[in-house]
Amino acid sequence: MAITQAVCNSFKQELLQGLHDLDGHTLKLALYTSSATLGPTTTAFSTTNESSGTNYTSGGATIANVAVAVSGTVAYVDFDDVSFSSATISDAAGALIYNSSASDRAIAVIDFGSTKSVSAGTLTISLPSASASTALIRIS
Repeated sequence: MAITQAVCNSFKQELLQGLHDLDGHTLKLALYTSSATLGPTTTAFSTTNESSGTNYTSGGATIANVAVAVSGTVAYVDFDDVSFSSATISDAAGALIYNSSASDRAIAVIDFGSTKSVSAGTLTISLPSASASTALIRIS
């Protein structure tokens, strides 16, 4: 099993088909264990090998303040970090950003590089700053 960071191939195609309205639809971030197989070929949210714990709900959390921007010839997406408060989670190795408004279609996979845990605290997924060269989701 492996988690490979990537913008999902299906998302790239679906974006051109008009299936995603990134700043109008509800985007979510779900946590996964190291047993998950996630990467560029992931097509949708699944509960298989999803993390669990106190104050973590299956499906994850809604991503706030999603905005699409353009700088020069690059379009990119900006959004807030995602936090799970008062949580006890011991097995988060990666995450899936997905569009819950569009049949839970996958957007991007994040590999944490190691398993993260929190005990009765706040687990914050810090997303890259949004710019034409650093945003997690960008099209050039």
